[in-house]
Amino acid sequence: MMKVLVTIPVEQEHREYLEKIGKKIGEKTGKALEFYYVPRGGATKEQVLQADIILGNVPPEFLKDAKHLKFLQLDSAGAVEYASDKVMPEGAKLANATGAYGLAISEYMLGCVLMLRKKLNLYQDNMKRHEWKDEGMVLSIADTVTLVVGLGDIGGQFARKMSALGSRVIGVRRNQSKCPDYLDELHLTEELDELLPRADIVACSLPGTAETEGMFHLERLKKMKKGAILLNVGRGSLIPSEALLEVLESGHLGGAAIDVAEIEPLPASSPLWDAPNLLITPHVSGNYHMKQILDTAVKIAGENLSAFLEGKELKNEVDFSTGYRKFQG
Repeated sequence: MMKVLVTIPVEQEHREYLEKIGKKIGEKTGKALEFYYVPRGGATKEQVLQADIILGNVPPEFLKDAKHLKFLQLDSAGAVEYASDKVMPEGAKLANATGAYGLAISEYMLGCVLMLRKKLNLYQDNMKRHEWKDEGMVLSIADTVTLVVGLGDIGGQFARKMSALGSRVIGVRRNQSKCPDYLDELHLTEELDELLPRADIVACSLPGTAETEGMFHLERLKKMKKGAILLNVGRGSLIPSEALLEVLESGHLGGAAIDVAEIEPLPASSPLWDAPNLLITPHVSGNYHMKQILDTAVKIAGENLSAFLEGKELKNEVDFSTGYRKFQG
């Protein structure tokens, strides 16, 4: 009997879906599965140590001694904190949930762009002060240049939306690959500094790695076009808070939107709360704030559960050397 620990916050329909897969695999392979469901964030170390398969995130520090663990399917797109031989038990496979969050987060990003380009944040502030005040000229998305840094599911879906609205979209990624139809240009990360001065909108959806920490430091932010908008939905470590504050207060950037911060929760004393033209949300653009996210995360988990037990290729298998899913071209 293989024990499957599920920490994804599944509903009854999702349990039935997973258990139907388990029953089908059991009949086909003779590998009977027993499912255990615990609240998200509620898994104990003992439960992790007893599991053969885990569907959902658990505290990384529980995993090294999980000698029974053969496969961990995360319900997050980020996997860096798990992708280390100091975290995962030897021989265990790891996959992330890339594909579950792109729709929700790309729509959030588009909403932020529209809010800042149309000064809706200023009008909302005026409304609270009961001020009937014209804030002047606004900007369009059409005929802009959008630079998308990180072309996973989230970045790719955002790029498609901006292209559809008439923006010239430039993609930046780590690996050379064929340029998809929704991009006008595709470049490698080392070309970033040359591309920043061209962009009206810079959108970042990168994971938190040693390579991305502090990547958008002050000198790099100053290379952005004056009046440009910066979005960050990846990890807060990408942009030092002091640097972001400086380019906003100086007026170099026209605005920014961050769903992540260097320190989370962002302290109430942080000067970022009062920075001009900065939209701050508390890491909620994805999470499980749309039912579609949960449905897709469970679907990915179910498909990979079946693939793993049948010895087939996993979707979104993580490369332990990079912390990203394995490159597929």
